[in-house]
Amino acid sequence: MTKKSQAKGKAPGRAIPGYSKTNNGKKVSDEQIKEYIIQIIEDEGYSYGYLKLTYALRRNCNLIINKKKVYRLCKELNILKQQRKIKPKYPRKLAKNRIVTGSNQLWEIDIKYGYIAGEDRFFYIMSMIDVADRNIIAYHIGLSCTAEDGIRVIKTALLKRQLYDVKSKPIIRSDNGPQYISNAYNTACKDLNIEHERIPYNTPNMNAYIEAYHRILEDECLGINEFENYAQAYREVNEFVKKYNTKRIHSSTKFMPPNEYYEYLQNTNEKVHIAL
Repeated sequence: MTKKSQAKGKAPGRAIPGYSKTNNGKKVSDEQIKEYIIQIIEDEGYSYGYLKLTYALRRNCNLIINKKKVYRLCKELNILKQQRKIKPKYPRKLAKNRIVTGSNQLWEIDIKYGYIAGEDRFFYIMSMIDVADRNIIAYHIGLSCTAEDGIRVIKTALLKRQLYDVKSKPIIRSDNGPQYISNAYNTACKDLNIEHERIPYNTPNMNAYIEAYHRILEDECLGINEFENYAQAYREVNEFVKKYNTKRIHSSTKFMPPNEYYEYLQNTNEKVHIAL
């Protein structure tokens, strides 16, 4: 093949790495940057285009990022052809203070980013936790993480808890990631008769239980393993979740593993009291 024909064939160039770096060298995944973009738009309320968003990301998030990448991320978020203030079909329902007295009342969902050193890319772990019994009811591991993946996590959790066809379902609480503000995700919640609420920006304490789980995941799995490939990462995280649910004890669960504590609550009808 001649150079000319190669040019016509448009051979693929360098693969998109899927992250940017901060000024101190920390890698930040593209999905996290999308959350930053949404936060800047909704929090500040300005009609920023992708160029101003580039400078805002540099100033607010300490990112080394160029306008072409920000344009691409904005295009993926589908916010280029409309006013920069996102107006989703389903308006945000803010999380409110609640008292949880038992399982299947409030589930928290969030995404954790893992890094595969051998492939120099991120992978994603979306987990759903029951606030009362601390079980990771369902989760997704993948090289991408979409609203459709989030919908599958909800449906899997409902099936596992035998709640798919009952009228009264748990409230699902999330942050403001692009997966959770999408029309697809909120349409699914509506169709499943699930109330979905989102925490205000910069209030991770309102998603405290999934945040605490992710700290454990980081300390006991992601932070102590240098993954060579995605298959290894997938295997290690799966094994960690299994051990977390069936073996890891918590003082808040009467020193029982989450699975055992869930059965205990179901069999004794004992009430918990969690204010959040």
